[in-house]
Amino acid sequence: MRGWDDLYPLPVPPSWVPGAAVGILSLHFIQKLLFPYFWADVRYLLKVLTYGMRVEMYRLQGRVVTVLDKFVKLAEKQPHKPFLIYEGTVHTYRDVDQRSNRIAQVFLKHEALEKGDTVALLMGNEPDFIYVWFGLAKLGCVVAFLNFNVRLRSLLHCVSSCGPKILVVGADMLGTLEEILPDLQRDVSVWIVTKDCTFPSVHTLLDKIEAASEDPVPVNRCSANNLKSSVLYIFTSGTTGLPKAAVISHMQVLKAAAGLWAFGATAEDIIYITLPLYHSAASLLGIGGCIELGATCVLRKKFSASQFWSDCKKYNVTVIQYIGELCRYLCNQPVKEGEKNHKVRLAIGNGVRMDVWKEFLDRFGAIKICEFYGATEGNICFMNHTGKIGSVGRTNFFYKLFFPFDLIKYDFQKDEPIRNKHGWCEKVKKGEAGLLISKVNTKNPFFGYVGNKRHTEKKLLCDVFKKGDVYFNTGDLMIQDQENFLYFWDRIGDTFRWKGENVATTEVSDVLLMLDFIQEANVYGVSVPHCEGKAGMASLTLKQNASLDLEHMYKQVVTYLPSYACPLFLRVQEKMEMTGTFKQQKFKLMDEGFNPSTIADPLYFLDNSKKAYVLLTREVHEMILSGKIKL
Repeated sequence: MRGWDDLYPLPVPPSWVPGAAVGILSLHFIQKLLFPYFWADVRYLLKVLTYGMRVEMYRLQGRVVTVLDKFVKLAEKQPHKPFLIYEGTVHTYRDVDQRSNRIAQVFLKHEALEKGDTVALLMGNEPDFIYVWFGLAKLGCVVAFLNFNVRLRSLLHCVSSCGPKILVVGADMLGTLEEILPDLQRDVSVWIVTKDCTFPSVHTLLDKIEAASEDPVPVNRCSANNLKSSVLYIFTSGTTGLPKAAVISHMQVLKAAAGLWAFGATAEDIIYITLPLYHSAASLLGIGGCIELGATCVLRKKFSASQFWSDCKKYNVTVIQYIGELCRYLCNQPVKEGEKNHKVRLAIGNGVRMDVWKEFLDRFGAIKICEFYGATEGNICFMNHTGKIGSVGRTNFFYKLFFPFDLIKYDFQKDEPIRNKHGWCEKVKKGEAGLLISKVNTKNPFFGYVGNKRHTEKKLLCDVFKKGDVYFNTGDLMIQDQENFLYFWDRIGDTFRWKGENVATTEVSDVLLMLDFIQEANVYGVSVPHCEGKAGMASLTLKQNASLDLEHMYKQVVTYLPSYACPLFLRVQEKMEMTGTFKQQKFKLMDEGFNPSTIADPLYFLDNSKKAYVLLTREVHEMILSGKIKL
């Protein structure tokens, strides 16, 4: 009897097949060994190219599609899907669309707003922030987000610098409005998000919304003719001086809104936003990202470390946004049972330290940390698509082809890039810290700051590697390792970061110099163990025959500065140290820190529990280092 194999003999593969299989396996192992991130890089680049091609297709079809256009389409497509959840109340896509239409109709009726006019927004995290923002955007207005922590002189500066026709103020910001109202320009119309008002010549919004129509405003009001046209002004402290209004184009909003999608978020995700909406992270990446996905966001008035995971469980949150400080605050909370019992799968943000990153994962479970790097006004962005702990992103030949950047040598004493004998800047070697600069071209433009040509030009480096080239100066020092991962190292110049905010030293100095007993003030940041960023410290010299008035000093800083900008440490010197180029010496003072055991000058500490500056003794210093005194 013939066997099965005789009846149906198995085909014999050609002689080259085993060799080919061995070759493929060998190539696979070589790729894993020599190019371990090859496929991850390919997947990421394909996502970047896919999004870019989608935008380019719209352009070729003669269409300019903005994030607002996408939202309006989603309100038609999925009207009943929750877009926003705030304090337990659900606001659907249709709800937000219709209420923002009402707000647009109110301003259309009561104000002579033209397309392209600027309206400033001073509001906290609440649904009305989004309603007003979208309503004004539907009128084709440029909306300026004001930082609600900024007060008095700095706030007046912000308002005047963006030149708004209208200032819209939230109900919980009326105290701040009262402080600036007497000095506000008379041509700025003020509206408050309440039903009644006691301020003279101030308009109310809520009472007028109810009577307004839900009909959309004419399409020509909000349609964009160019993706490079301005749509927002977002304030950043930059590298020096008072806050500056960064010009944000439709294209920048589209790029930022694609961030959640690029990291793997989907329409089924629920995003938790606790960062302030005046930040580009919350407004563009968070709210814009939800629109790009067609997802739902949970908005909280203010970040709460104690309520964070409770909210995540209550609302089935799957994606969270963070800054480095936020993760540390969560790790500093007392350990609770069931901390890993949540649905969060992605954490997207920037500025988390390596040790906090590891602790966060160990404590709260298998959450993918999606670290990225980007400046509000910048033209370069990095995304850590591989999950490498501590890195802000990864680069390669193809990425640099589309987004050219370099790390150049920097003179820390002269506070400027190093140029060789031919006048060109020099690139650092891998593993060395260098100033991150990004090439400015038609594909990667820098839009600058509104009404401030000098500061715009100051952020540009010209003739860097050849005559005529132009680069954006990020003001950040980075390190690129042998595997092409990038790591944030520090900031340069007159800015440091504390509590997730940029602190401009010149602004703090100006406030201190308003005191009649201060001769000179040199403000800088100092490192504090177990704290993100750098804490503010001011070295002071007193006027002749004057004495240090600590009570007056405390009142001055808490009145005129945001809480994160108030100097935590004071150092009183006989003579201010200067550099060879007659600039205030910061680097030596930064290195010396705030240790009373090694510094002979009198030192003081801002004790928030006592609401006063107190003498910084060795005992107090030890309590700060050990974490017994919380900063």
